[in-house]
Amino acid sequence: MLRVSGLSRSFGGVHAVRKVDLALGEGETIGVIGPNGAGKTTLFNLLSGHERPDAGQVMFLGQDITGLPPERLAALGLARTFQHGRVFGNLSVMDNVLVGATPRLRRVRPAVPFVGPLLELILAMVRPAGVREEERALRAEVEQLLAMFGDRLAPRLTHRAYSLSYANRRRLEIARALALHPRLLLLDEPAAGMNETETEELQEILLTLKARGQTMLLIEHKLELVMRLCDRVVVMDDGAVIAAGLPEEVRQDPAVIAAYLGHSATGGKPALVEVVL
Repeated sequence: MLRVSGLSRSFGGVHAVRKVDLALGEGETIGVIGPNGAGKTTLFNLLSGHERPDAGQVMFLGQDITGLPPERLAALGLARTFQHGRVFGNLSVMDNVLVGATPRLRRVRPAVPFVGPLLELILAMVRPAGVREEERALRAEVEQLLAMFGDRLAPRLTHRAYSLSYANRRRLEIARALALHPRLLLLDEPAAGMNETETEELQEILLTLKARGQTMLLIEHKLELVMRLCDRVVVMDDGAVIAAGLPEEVRQDPAVIAAYLGHSATGGKPALVEVVL
């Protein structure tokens, strides 16, 4: 589904991503881990169109998407969440999730060259029967989607997003991404800021998505979650991939141990990784 070849990005003299290669199959879940500053979020920015690479290629569903803007990628079925949760604070929970479904709209977004935006505005104002029916269907779908998050979001359907707890904003961001019906879901530290109970709840949701065949690529520092959820793990340090493989293989890799604990701290004792991973 996704193939990354030689992807690189520098900011001045800082090499944030260095010749990264990555392949992700349909229905697979891959975790991207590494110490702070390893280049993980920059990699996600390159994959999701928020940054343009200096070199390399990104193929998605057999199509070259290198450097395409986020809206084009969303239309192709690529959705993401962000390291620091981003929601529309003054919109309700319902409307935040509906925003995620925008690329799927058909009745109110006619694909007509040149005059399409004008027609979209007119349809949104007039709201003919077809537009109203599409909106009703989407709202019903959003209610079902929020039910996945149980009492955390479902009872707060009409609440403004700014009134939510930090953990619920993270959940809302995931729900918004799922409203796209993504072929590929990029999750940047989805459990950040969550306590142990909240992390376990999120883990169960992600395992449910995985069981449904959702393809996912995630960055996460809570490595117990990564080890349980992911089919494979990619480890980055200093912008480069230093290890990749099955979770248990990566967990014992000396390069991974050194990256997390520091070369001088490891003392050649792989068992130390059990404390970290």
